[in-house]
Amino acid sequence: MNTRDRLIGLTVAVLWGLNFLAIRVGLDHFPPFFFAGFRFLVIAVPVVLFVRRPNVPLKWLLLYGFGFGFLQFAFLFAAMNAGMPTGLASLVLQSSAPFTIVLGALLLRENVTRRQILGITVAIAGMALIGYDRSQAASLIPVVLTLLAGLGWAFGNLGNRLAKSTEPMRLMLWMCVVPPIPMLILSAAAEGPMTGWHALGSSFSADGWPGLVGLGYIVLLGTIAGSGLWTILISRHPAGIVAPFSLLVPVVGIAGAWIFLDENPSALSLIGAAVVIAGCLGGMATRRTPAPLAEPLRV
Repeated sequence: MNTRDRLIGLTVAVLWGLNFLAIRVGLDHFPPFFFAGFRFLVIAVPVVLFVRRPNVPLKWLLLYGFGFGFLQFAFLFAAMNAGMPTGLASLVLQSSAPFTIVLGALLLRENVTRRQILGITVAIAGMALIGYDRSQAASLIPVVLTLLAGLGWAFGNLGNRLAKSTEPMRLMLWMCVVPPIPMLILSAAAEGPMTGWHALGSSFSADGWPGLVGLGYIVLLGTIAGSGLWTILISRHPAGIVAPFSLLVPVVGIAGAWIFLDENPSALSLIGAAVVIAGCLGGMATRRTPAPLAEPLRV
């Protein structure tokens, strides 16, 4: 992996780490399943109208969209709505990294080096330190829901990888077409058919605008920019090389929650964050190989 792609990975970590703050703001106004479905809907409509579908097998596009879009965010938003603290959610969701590496090795037969195993092990140890330190802040059910969100993300990563698209940005945009209908059906069944739409209408009021700002961040920066860059990385490199970048997200998420939400990290949490960074850097240090030429993005 060259320096440019490492910087892309770090940019994604910052965008997604701050994304958890936007989710927290949005969930203070919108019901969770509607919020998850509508954020994809506002992307899906223009995509269907104006963006050509990538030339990839439909089954892998559906796996990518269902895992990354539907499963991940249905479970994550439900977990945070059930009381999962913002910083802790950003940590536990990164279980997608070891899930991705294990699934990639088992299902795609991707090679995992000893250095990667060591780096992931060290990073997981750092996550465990943070999780142990903050475990009293969340009950078991929100934690389990967030772990299931991480597993959904991992399956989405595999769908992305198996699609083998030469147009990663188009693939990411069309991934957004998959979640809205099942998510809004789930919202209508679990939250009421009009609850979310009433919340959307009230978001244009003086009290509801923060929810609208949170939605805007998630759509533009968290989804289009963050997921687009992630898609580029996962299409260029094996899942085991890219996945460690996601372990930096909780460092940003916990720092953001500390600054903006007054979730004060303890010394043990800060030590755990440092261990996560060390593990990520160790896992990313691989033998240099010539990078394949990438086709310019055309949307």
